[in-house]
Amino acid sequence: MAVTLNPNLLLVVPLAPLAGAAVAGLLGTKFFGNVVGRKTATAATILGVLVAFIISAMTLNDVLNGATFNGTIYNWMTVAGMKMEVGFQIDSLSAMMMCVVTFVSLMVHIYTIGYMAEDEGYNRFFSYISLFTFSMLMLVMSNNFLQLFFGWEAVGLVSYLLIGFWYTRPTAIFANMKAFLVNRVGDFGFILGIGLLLAYAGSMNYQDVFAKREALALLTLPGTDWMLLTVACICLFIGAMGKSAQFPLHVWLPDSMEGPTPISALIHAATMVTAGIFMVSRMSPLFELSDTALSFILVIGSITALFMGFLGIIQNDIKRVVAYSTLSQLGYMTVALGSSAYSVAVFHLMTHAFFKALLFLGAGSVIIGMHHDQDIRNMGGLRKYMPITWITSLLGSLALIGTPFFSGFYSKDSIIEAVGETHIWGAGFAQFAVLAGVFVTAFYSFRMYFLVFHGKERFGQAHAHGHDDHHAPKAAHGAHDDHGHDSDAHHEEEEDDHAHHGLAPGQKPHESPFVVWFPLVMLAIPSVIIGAIAIGPMLFGDFFKNVIYIGENHHAMELLKEEYHGPVAMAIHSLTSLPLWLAILGVASSYYCYMINPRVPAWFFAKFKAVHTLLDNKYYMDKFNQVVFAGGARLLGEGLWKIGDKTLIDGLLVNGSAKVVGWFSSLTRLAQTGYIYHYAFVMILGILGFLVYFLPFWHA
Repeated sequence: MAVTLNPNLLLVVPLAPLAGAAVAGLLGTKFFGNVVGRKTATAATILGVLVAFIISAMTLNDVLNGATFNGTIYNWMTVAGMKMEVGFQIDSLSAMMMCVVTFVSLMVHIYTIGYMAEDEGYNRFFSYISLFTFSMLMLVMSNNFLQLFFGWEAVGLVSYLLIGFWYTRPTAIFANMKAFLVNRVGDFGFILGIGLLLAYAGSMNYQDVFAKREALALLTLPGTDWMLLTVACICLFIGAMGKSAQFPLHVWLPDSMEGPTPISALIHAATMVTAGIFMVSRMSPLFELSDTALSFILVIGSITALFMGFLGIIQNDIKRVVAYSTLSQLGYMTVALGSSAYSVAVFHLMTHAFFKALLFLGAGSVIIGMHHDQDIRNMGGLRKYMPITWITSLLGSLALIGTPFFSGFYSKDSIIEAVGETHIWGAGFAQFAVLAGVFVTAFYSFRMYFLVFHGKERFGQAHAHGHDDHHAPKAAHGAHDDHGHDSDAHHEEEEDDHAHHGLAPGQKPHESPFVVWFPLVMLAIPSVIIGAIAIGPMLFGDFFKNVIYIGENHHAMELLKEEYHGPVAMAIHSLTSLPLWLAILGVASSYYCYMINPRVPAWFFAKFKAVHTLLDNKYYMDKFNQVVFAGGARLLGEGLWKIGDKTLIDGLLVNGSAKVVGWFSSLTRLAQTGYIYHYAFVMILGILGFLVYFLPFWHA
């Protein structure tokens, strides 16, 4: 049995996708002359991610057998005794994340072959998603804050590139700038937290900082009576609020649906948005020493879990429904973190990655079948036309709402139970939020499911429902043809600009090609079974032993362990539990409102117009973002331009120095008369001065 993992083999895991990204991005794009074609770019990127997945799976197996690794791979520099290194910490937490990231990424790569088949940016897209995989792997494998921050910013950069992938569309540019600005707010807090820990622990290595946590817990922030560790942990969590889209820094994630559907599954469901959850779990030795920070996390997560779910109820864009579902589920994970149930949060992170990626890719398959119509009000009855997409989407929806024996049930119910057992301030509100969220999740999930796959066929006719502004024009979006592929952008631009967006009268939807539905099937399998398999070792076994730290005064996990009697017993016990009946009520209510009596939602929105307006405006948080974050950035930019650039740089340094030189030149030119006797006179004066200066030396 290996005691230490091979660092060279570990290094291949992030470098293989990076190599694939380089082949597709450097050799496969116009900028470098299209040296390689689509097949080579596709093969290179998929092979890179496949190699990373295989080694990650082998690594997880070795870790389960007791192997670990924590060491420096490359020493970048040492400044005043502070080491800046590239290093890996491979344990059960990072190995599990490596497997999730690479598996979901592999499925997305395969799916992309069909989804982006005729898009002009095909090679560029493959390069981006492989580069994202590299960035995420560097983040989860890191053993120090410097590399963590590198991965953190790298996934943000690639997310920016992917959200604005169709860069000719103003809505895509607005969305990626919005994501960029909002994430900078969170990252400002994140780097402050890292800076505080570095200043007082003297190291950026996780283990060095953890070793000094007891001493750090006794310190206060200079000039205040605030506990230093509390401030540092809250700053770190503010970074997580941006990356993991927690209220009020959540506003970027729904707009990120401007990017192609595959990246919605990869970045905004399975991996990038869970980086904050991973980071807090990794930092559990620090967070456990601050109940104030945990309370803050608990309340923020509760607000996100409940209130973002409400917004999913009124969405009509199929991708946005799933996006708000992601926000709500990230809130659930954050609630688990605040309850000191870190292993439950990571468990839900894992199960959610599979079924949410499945739902996003299923939504993309529906969009293909609907000829790029994303409005669920224009669908209906797709079950008989798209059987594979239907059954896999149903399995994903059942996992999402916490149906017994499905993966989401084990992780979601564990979160609800953990909140009920915690005594951290804010737990009462958190318990209400996660319970109410069960009903809300079931309602909006099956509202989408019923409107898309059941009921009256509403496609192929003139619709009263206009398409939202964020829907892509056919030219830029690469609208799909009848064979499930995107039509060439230039070809579409030459066609009539008023071409029908969706199925034409008489057209019928169709099942997507193999490369699209195969990933759906592969993701559906873990969406059903992984929860029952993993709950025992991950929550109540030794899977996270010596990896996740829980303080002596936090007993939620101990109480959960006492009540756990196996996955089957847990599922049977749930038949009499409140969460299951709330989920059933949500599904039944959704069926009644949208299949039997559609007048009910219309009556509700007419009767409670103020509520509908509030939800339709997303609690006015977008406007708040525009005024505070975007407006603040604009004011700061204008200030830097006017004061820094125009006044200081152009006015003082550039023009000012030119004026000084000109003034000095205007004085010196007075001595340049052109008369020889003037120059002779100056020379005589110079010799006289020389003699006077050195006269004392001659006398000596």
